[in-house]
Amino acid sequence: MPEPVSGRRAQRPAHPARPARPARGARTPRKPVPAGDGDGPLEDQDALELLTGGALEVEGRLVEASNATLYCSISYQGTQAACVYKPVAGERPLWDFPLGTLAGREVAAYAVSRAAGWCIVPPTVMRDGPFGPGMCQLWIDADATTDLIALARSSDHPQLRDMAVFDAVVNNADRKIGHLLPLPDGRLYGCDHGVCFGEEYKLRTVLWQWRGRRLPGRAMQALARLQEKMAGGDLAAELATLLSRAEVRATSDRIDLLVQHRVHPYPPENWPAVPWPPV
Repeated sequence: MPEPVSGRRAQRPAHPARPARPARGARTPRKPVPAGDGDGPLEDQDALELLTGGALEVEGRLVEASNATLYCSISYQGTQAACVYKPVAGERPLWDFPLGTLAGREVAAYAVSRAAGWCIVPPTVMRDGPFGPGMCQLWIDADATTDLIALARSSDHPQLRDMAVFDAVVNNADRKIGHLLPLPDGRLYGCDHGVCFGEEYKLRTVLWQWRGRRLPGRAMQALARLQEKMAGGDLAAELATLLSRAEVRATSDRIDLLVQHRVHPYPPENWPAVPWPPV
């Protein structure tokens, strides 16, 4: 199986002063912290408290990432885990996204995933760190034995289909195969959501296998939850602290269109449909 090239699916670099090139494959924390049942990552609320209040220690840099992406350990009240810290100061300028906004978009993606009940984005917060404010996200110990290409092509994986709907909501312009993080127990996470929430339709993904097909009931239920929370103001208010007013409005419009038409979207006609490289 060709190996993914995304720096986010990488093993921990050896040392911050001499960052090793990340090995392609599993994302392995130095000291995995289990949830209450002893399997998988921390529960969301515990992870959010850890990420928000914990002491960050930079251990290395994921050198294949486009922007400054630092592998860190984080500890808080006796709990320790691994996380990714992306300082705003390390973001590279993009022609189609305002400078200094990518970290906020990652946090907004988590907010949408959690509000809908999808839980496919690892717990993510905005906080200060050794190199200034940035996003901090729990490191997920992915299953290195999974064939990611086969996974990305699957049409019968419910959570992968959830991710396709999620990407349509957040207008993800960069869903690569290497951004899929499957766990041994079957759960699935996705990472690298810095180029989401653009006003113009620019969905670019490897998950087009459901295009034009009717949305399943579970997707409609999730979209209904998002509609309710956007209309109620809580989610819209949270997104407004991370995105522009026009981007929040565009997000609400995309949710409404998905509910109205009840189908997976088609690729854009004036925008590349698949990111390059796709892995």
